[in-house]
Amino acid sequence: MILSDKRILQEMEKGSIKISPYNRDCLGSNSYDVHLGACLAMYVDAELDAKKHNTIRHFEIPDEGIVLQPQYFYLGVTMEYTETHEHVPFLEGKSSTGRLGIDIHATAGKGDVGFCGNWTLEISVKQPVRVYKGMPIGQLIYFPVEGEIEVKYNQKKNAKYSGQPNKPVESMMWKNAF
Repeated sequence: MILSDKRILQEMEKGSIKISPYNRDCLGSNSYDVHLGACLAMYVDAELDAKKHNTIRHFEIPDEGIVLQPQYFYLGVTMEYTETHEHVPFLEGKSSTGRLGIDIHATAGKGDVGFCGNWTLEISVKQPVRVYKGMPIGQLIYFPVEGEIEVKYNQKKNAKYSGQPNKPVESMMWKNAF
C-alpha cells in the first residue's frame, strides 16, 4: 500500500514525514516531487575500489545549467531535506526525467524508516542532456511498515548515510567489513 496525498499531509502534520522546503504544488496523488539541488559531484579517480574511501569533487550547477555526458557518472542531491519516521520512503524518477534519458539511481531507491537528510542521487544519462538546479528530478512515495521497528536508521551507530547534507555523498562501502 502506498500513502495517498491526504495521508502524506496527515503524516506531515503529525511529524512522521518532514519535507523542507515544502511546496503544496509538488504533492501528487500519491507522491511528492523532489528537485535537483545546486551541487553535483564526480569521483576523482577513474577506477574505484570498494575497499577504499573513494573521494569526490563537488561543483555547482550554473544558472544556465550543465550538460551531463553518457560516459560519466554523477552524484547529485535533492534540494529537499526529508525525514521519515514511520514509513519506508522510495525515491523514483519522474517519467519526464526518464524520457530525457536520465536515471537518478542505480540501486539505492529505497530509504529506511528513520532516514533524515537530503537524498544523494546516482545520476547517469543515455545521451547528452542539460540539467538545471531546481528542476523536478524525482518523486518520493511512502509505504507503511508492518510491525514495530526495533531501531530506526537514524538511531543506528553504523548508519553511514544519516544526516546527509545538501551536497552529494560518496559511497561509504569501505566502512563495511568484508
